[in-house]
Amino acid sequence: QLQASGGGLVQAGGSLRLSCATSGRTFSSYDMGWFRQAPGKEREVVATVNWSGGTAYADSVKGRFTISRDNAKNTVYLQMNSLKPEDTAVYYCAAQAPRSRRYDIWGQGTLVTVSS
Repeated sequence: QLQASGGGLVQAGGSLRLSCATSGRTFSSYDMGWFRQAPGKEREVVATVNWSGGTAYADSVKGRFTISRDNAKNTVYLQMNSLKPEDTAVYYCAAQAPRSRRYDIWGQGTLVTVSS
């Protein structure tokens, strides 16, 4: 129901745009998020966008990443600029249903590798 894409190999300072296509239900009322997990580290939240368009970011990506959603296209995006080697991770998109207290719908990850 969530399909992430757009990962790849990029040099430090470069940009990538991740996409998360949703299907199977109407996600316009869901909060959506991007998470990442680097090798040997725990999964962490990168950015979230709520059902009304409000956004929040991890301090480590503020000013560099932008999350957005296009409900007409059933897609959530993560624009990543000024990438750093420490951004290397598997990125996951996830959805939180209305009245849910956690993100409980997850897509498969997409690997982002930033070379120095």
